[in-house]
Amino acid sequence: MKRIAFHLNCLARGGAERVVTNLANQFAKEGYEVFIATEWQEEDEYQIDDAVTRVHVGLRDEDQNKGRVTKFFLRIKYLKQFAREYKPDVLIAFAKRANYRALMAAGNMKIPVVISIRTDPKGHYDSFTDKIQNKWLFPKAAGCVFQTKGQKDFFKPLLQDNSRVILNPINPKYIGVEAPAEREKSVVHHARLVDFKNQPMLVRAFLRVHEKHPDYVLKMYGDDSHDGTREILEKIIADNHAEDYVFIMGGSDSLEKELPKGSVYAFSSDWEGMPNSLLEAMALGMPIVATDCPCGGPATVMTNEVDGLLIPVKDEDALVAGLNRLIEDRDLAKRLGNNARKIADIGNSQAVFAQWKDFLESVM
Repeated sequence: MKRIAFHLNCLARGGAERVVTNLANQFAKEGYEVFIATEWQEEDEYQIDDAVTRVHVGLRDEDQNKGRVTKFFLRIKYLKQFAREYKPDVLIAFAKRANYRALMAAGNMKIPVVISIRTDPKGHYDSFTDKIQNKWLFPKAAGCVFQTKGQKDFFKPLLQDNSRVILNPINPKYIGVEAPAEREKSVVHHARLVDFKNQPMLVRAFLRVHEKHPDYVLKMYGDDSHDGTREILEKIIADNHAEDYVFIMGGSDSLEKELPKGSVYAFSSDWEGMPNSLLEAMALGMPIVATDCPCGGPATVMTNEVDGLLIPVKDEDALVAGLNRLIEDRDLAKRLGNNARKIADIGNSQAVFAQWKDFLESVM
């Protein structure tokens, strides 16, 4: 039985964590022995199957008062101890720090290490120290999984020979949902309330859309990241007396039912890896206006005027124009939405798992 180990910080409810949970559960069902090595545990986490073994490789209680450098090397030590004890046939790391730790811990142990880039490399992998670590550590990787072509291109000439671009798996509950007979007059959005998703621009744009279409409302679903974005949104809404038509809905467990009610879906991020929210909206057949943000997630899955409208990042005027266009041209909106549904053909969980399985088998 082949052993597969995943390494990441925790299993909190984020995009990378969901992908790891889904992959781990699926590999276990396929008969692999699966481990997830995490640094810590959060209160609200994704649930793994009983067949998946979770191992703590983070700092111990007695380590908390030690210096930063000491803690850094202890994390490497504990992950190395895990690799020696469990002897995985491949170690897959998710996210920046986990990538570095995995390569430092197992890069010289004859255990293939596959790293995964989950965000925009610009601003995350391009500092002076990052460039040194990239040049030193990345050649040790047996392979790399990217979410977008833009990510892959950023690392040239590193990580080119044995790498794949693989989408995030789309949650099955968003696939095959019938469109309502009649959509309500609303623009919808779902994402964590956080600065880089630029929801303030979306609200400002919708205020202008509402002037032309006063019967439309904006509904924004998503949990609060507590970085101050929600407070900024609330101030914009209050300052413009928009409480009756701009709604911060909070999180929801039934988005597959709520989102399709909307006439248009808006995506306003300044940067992303591969945004799960966009994939889910496409699978639901939503007419979408999306920023063509780095590192190319939207452009990887959408073609402008075919299955959505792509607009420049931080371009409020373009967002206003796109929303108005889809509100007013319902034939175009319907065509774009129907085409967007096709993303499920390559983004369903079985298709994504098959790509991961094929790639990991090639490096083991």
